[in-house]
Amino acid sequence: MVFATSRVRVDVPATSANLGPGFDTCGLALGFYDTISVEALPTDTIHIEIFGEGKDTLPRDERHLIVKALRTAAEEFDLPEFGMRMKAYNRIPQSRGMGSSASAIVAGVSLAAGLAGLDSSARETRDAIFQIAARLEGHPDNVAPAVYGGMTVSWKNEETFCTQQYPVHEAMNAWIFIPDFELSTQEARQALPATVPYADALMNVSRVALLPAAMALADNNLLFEATVDTLHQQYRAPLMKPSADLVHFLRSQGYASAISGAEPCVLALHDSDVTDSLHNLTARFLDMQHWQMVHLSIDRRGVQITAE
Repeated sequence: MVFATSRVRVDVPATSANLGPGFDTCGLALGFYDTISVEALPTDTIHIEIFGEGKDTLPRDERHLIVKALRTAAEEFDLPEFGMRMKAYNRIPQSRGMGSSASAIVAGVSLAAGLAGLDSSARETRDAIFQIAARLEGHPDNVAPAVYGGMTVSWKNEETFCTQQYPVHEAMNAWIFIPDFELSTQEARQALPATVPYADALMNVSRVALLPAAMALADNNLLFEATVDTLHQQYRAPLMKPSADLVHFLRSQGYASAISGAEPCVLALHDSDVTDSLHNLTARFLDMQHWQMVHLSIDRRGVQITAE
């Protein structure tokens, strides 16, 4: 296959995984984006510019996660070898629980799809991007919402990754509380026990079954119940005590909230804009010098691919 275009830009949303009880299955796309542009070059050279998050730490060569994903997908889409000039405008915080790694993988695969001229509006293209990205990431819960948008529930069936997208009510609002410390997903996974009590498993099954209805109806009572978790957050709490304390505090005030993904960001959900109330409430609880609260919409489109 030859290049359909030599220049492509993608806008890929941040995501929040688990949403409380949906451990390694549920994800939500957020209106907060990384923008990556690539120009394919007829040489083997690579030039990378990084702006924003990770500008001082991310590699600027073939080790970059976006480049790795792009190379893998380019082979899948039968593109010839090429060099590249890439610009990354990163807004998604690194290692905080907003899906930065999954979004990078989705960005790389989507860039390859764009260079190949695949129709990004076609379900077949989205499915191809999802399969490659999920295989590279290993866990589809963050990948799926970045590809499709909205709320997704994902699983693996033998060697195939699967996902189901659920509607999210237009009234739904999200807030992310971003701390100034990081936590690796690997470290968070190592804190989990090999077995859990039967009652805790039953609790999570019942609550995760409520999530699609709660998100579709934007019912705060259902949202509060549907974000209860007994499967993973309590075991990770010692690794991110300020985050666990914030979740406990928000829930004590009646707000649906949970740890975002495996890392220390905190997600809050509500059926209306309560930004001022949340700011005033948490300002008395948090040292806001170490936290940032961001009010976000729900992304319903997933990654956007544009030929330039």
